[in-house]
Amino acid sequence: MDELTDVLYEVEDGLATITINRPDRFNAFRAKTVDELIGCLKRAWASSDVGVVCLTGAGDRAFCTGGDQKQRMETGDYGPSQHGLFEIDALHHTLRDIPKPVIAAVNGYAIGGGHVLHVLCDLTIASDKAVFGQVGPKVGSFDAGFGTGYLARVIGEKRAREIWFLCRQYGPDQAMEWGLINKTVPHEDLYKEVRQWADEILRLSPTALQVLKQSFNTDTEQFASVGQMAYSSLQLFTQSAEAQEGITAFNEKRPPEFAPFRAGQ
Repeated sequence: MDELTDVLYEVEDGLATITINRPDRFNAFRAKTVDELIGCLKRAWASSDVGVVCLTGAGDRAFCTGGDQKQRMETGDYGPSQHGLFEIDALHHTLRDIPKPVIAAVNGYAIGGGHVLHVLCDLTIASDKAVFGQVGPKVGSFDAGFGTGYLARVIGEKRAREIWFLCRQYGPDQAMEWGLINKTVPHEDLYKEVRQWADEILRLSPTALQVLKQSFNTDTEQFASVGQMAYSSLQLFTQSAEAQEGITAFNEKRPPEFAPFRAGQ
């Protein structure tokens, strides 16, 4: 595996920890980050030394805040990648397809595309400093498919629509009440709790866990094709004046002016 720059990977006693290592950007991902996350997940998938995966973010402020909007503003995309593609859809599939339980350790902001990542993990343990929410409509973006349909399966239609249509931020207590996460713990106990859950899982049959995960996934697999169609639409939408207003306003730290784009909808 090539040398990692955006992600850290370590294995200890059956638990592989994959850490998004861009704390200066609140662990927002660029194309290279996504490539490295996919590579690390596949490395854990293939390793007989790994039975559980933990996904988290570096530092104390953010789990992941989605796509790097500064990168998007600077270059018009998310930067270079191994194959010339921004493979966020492949990352979503890999999180679901890896036949080992994946635990999201949410240590801070899980916002935008980062929120989608934690939702796609099998389990979520959150620090009492965790913050959850969506920002897509604020910055001229969206994440349909798993980001919407699967979210609605997890917490219900009304709550999922509230998250996307209001772009509010929610603390761990609200997330627990909604069933968005499995447990919240004091910030300093987060990784100790992940270790405890991993040790319990590691005592179980790996083949049984694999089949169970595949069975759970079957019911929501239709969202994959919806997500592919939505991503095609997003690629076209990001070239529009409306989307450009969203990203420009974000980087200029001002409210976006979307009113002119409502006519004729």
